[in-house]
Amino acid sequence: MDLYKSMAVSASGMKAQGTRLKVISENLANANTTAETPGDLPYRRKTVIFKNELDRAMDVDKVRVGKVDVDKSDFQRRFDPSHPSADADGYVLLPNVNTVVEAMDMREAQRSYEANLSAIDTARQMLTRTIDILRA
Repeated sequence: MDLYKSMAVSASGMKAQGTRLKVISENLANANTTAETPGDLPYRRKTVIFKNELDRAMDVDKVRVGKVDVDKSDFQRRFDPSHPSADADGYVLLPNVNTVVEAMDMREAQRSYEANLSAIDTARQMLTRTIDILRA
């Protein structure tokens, strides 16, 4: 039945967005970390790359996490010569995590998760109504 297929597709979207939220949480948790010693690199922001996957058994396209990749953008630099991981010029490398961007990404992932949940709920209601009609 097509309603089961739509529920499966939405469930795959929820799982993918759940992984995305986990990665965003990790980015936010490490937004202010620094390297332990001079010359080491701080935490590097991670991103989630989604991939289309054909479920041949159900004949539907589902979404899944293709991979979790790292953001290659430059690290932030802050002048703090007293910091233990400061370089010879007194600069400390900070993660390339922008908390505003992460908050926006989190909100987008949350909205997508909620939309998929709503689609599952709607399909469930339709199935329930169909069963009720068939029983009558």
